[in-house]
Amino acid sequence: MIDARNLQVLANFCGAAADAMAFTLMRTAHSAFVKETEDFSCQIVTREGLAFANPRQFGAPWYSGIDYGPLLACIDEYNEGDICITNDPTAGHVATHTPDIHIWKPVFHQGRLACFVVGHIHNTDVGGAVPASLSRALTEIAQEGLRIPPVKLYDRGVENPFVARLIRSNVRMPEQNIGDLAAQVASVNVGERKMAEIIRRFGFDTFLDGVEQILDHSEAQVRRILTTIPDGDYFFADYADEDAPQGLPARIALTLRIRGDQVELDYTGSDPQLGSSLNMPTGGRERHPLVMVGLTYVLYTLDNSLWLNAGTLRPARAVLPEGSVVNSAPGAAVGMRSLTCAMTQIVTVGAFARALPDLIPAAAPGGNAIMNIKTVDRAGRPVMASIGPVGGGGGATPFGDGSDGAGGATGFLRNTPIEISEAEVPIRFRRYGLERDSGAAGRWRGGLSAVMEFEVSSPGTVVTARNRNRSIMPAWGLRGAAEAGVSTFTRNPGCADEQDLGNTDVVQCAPGDVIRVVGPGAGGWGDPLTRPVDLVMADVAKGAISAARAEADYGVVIRDGEVDHVATKARRAAPRAKAPDFTFGARRVEFERVWTPERYDLLTEFLASVPVGWRFFLKQQVFAAVEKAGGTVPVGQEMAAIFADLRDRHPL
Repeated sequence: MIDARNLQVLANFCGAAADAMAFTLMRTAHSAFVKETEDFSCQIVTREGLAFANPRQFGAPWYSGIDYGPLLACIDEYNEGDICITNDPTAGHVATHTPDIHIWKPVFHQGRLACFVVGHIHNTDVGGAVPASLSRALTEIAQEGLRIPPVKLYDRGVENPFVARLIRSNVRMPEQNIGDLAAQVASVNVGERKMAEIIRRFGFDTFLDGVEQILDHSEAQVRRILTTIPDGDYFFADYADEDAPQGLPARIALTLRIRGDQVELDYTGSDPQLGSSLNMPTGGRERHPLVMVGLTYVLYTLDNSLWLNAGTLRPARAVLPEGSVVNSAPGAAVGMRSLTCAMTQIVTVGAFARALPDLIPAAAPGGNAIMNIKTVDRAGRPVMASIGPVGGGGGATPFGDGSDGAGGATGFLRNTPIEISEAEVPIRFRRYGLERDSGAAGRWRGGLSAVMEFEVSSPGTVVTARNRNRSIMPAWGLRGAAEAGVSTFTRNPGCADEQDLGNTDVVQCAPGDVIRVVGPGAGGWGDPLTRPVDLVMADVAKGAISAARAEADYGVVIRDGEVDHVATKARRAAPRAKAPDFTFGARRVEFERVWTPERYDLLTEFLASVPVGWRFFLKQQVFAAVEKAGGTVPVGQEMAAIFADLRDRHPL
């Protein structure tokens, strides 16, 4: 076995190799979404597919515990010089929507397989029914663009030209896709070279033993963290705004079970597989990264010395009911799975907030609009580009304000500078910054949301805003804090033809149209009336909150730019009702007066008894029937009558 010092050295070397892969990819990619926003991942995985090294500063951290094993098994034989590719969500359930192209390359030492270097990027477009390939309105995966089954892109170092031809024939901006693919190939080639050097330095057998010890070390760290959390069952639920365009709330429910040094995340009670693209193709894998990201975030919050790799997830398992929104069947639309994934992270944080109420932050928004544009420039050249994310900040912590503009579930996504966007896309930015009063009030304030406003200059322009959320039910606050501001999406704000676009995510625009999107804010933490007055005044001075909200939310009365201390003291001392531990906002409170946990439990049991293809339809029928019934009889009796009527009308 390697001693502790050399184990740390090996872990650092492998992390540096992953960093080199990420640097290479970021610096050679063609699309702004990779080179600026950094929606990509790079990992080094064992011969069995378990990630043991990740970039430490770059890319998407969702995949730090990924298991490539089922995907590696899709290729019969590996040889030196092979590079494989897929973006098929059903192939090992590693590529989880079609824009995510994964590639992997074996690393050999003296003819023996040592490990694999792997990674993915999110392509701006892979064809399909809409520009940028994704919309919640899509209903089957066949609408979501090109799918490449697991295949060798290079066989013993010789390129398979058919793959590039296939990509070129099916996407809107082929040169951009091929350029990004070349960057991926460069990335894994760098990773192979770096890992070969490390293996030579340590020796083949020592390297293999060390990798297992790296995973074991992470597992031991997590088990120690879990023993500090009180045993118990902790339930939490939250909602995406819509389960389909102009639809019903989409529920994600979680029961967190802590037992000693083990944890279970049971998603029973989440919505059925939906007739939109919010489904998550996890294959029911109990450590699938998409349903474990929130756990990783919480564990790292509790101990930031944690080594992030597949060992982190060994003490954990998830229960993912088949035919549910967190475990959809093959063929379902899955393009917006990142929105649902963000909600799984938020319910995980919420459940841990019940277990550790004085350590866990308030809700991050869970709705980060990724803005894309398909248009033409003045020379008639087609343009397809991402112009960056528009989301919210981080949830306030028990110790300080949330970060502004970015944070929480998708805080790793970097903004694209407007100079880059205006150079690549024929639009003119009118505003890009932070939205005042969007972060929730609290002893510690929730992070402000971003706002983006731009003018279109070309006919036939299509703007897509995937993953928009939190325009109805806002991010929640903790320990007496307020809920956050909601997201908005507007065409031609302030004009006679102003249009509220709601949660629409594909918009046809004409020259002169102005698009304005405001992200959702983040939740606050603690009683707003205990926030120090000087912090409130600093927020007013820098434009984070208005003077009116300073008085309404924080009890700080401002007259002619100065604090009226007498009025402020009186305002803060006035009698008031005790605030709840969780502040969800009026829309959610109103919804849950009808849709109680008891009612949802009965609905879950009923839908589990019918074929998967019927569940979304029957969910809609049950909601309509409950609204019509009006709660005139006890919940159990009412629901039993509704289910009986539906079975009579739709015998299954």
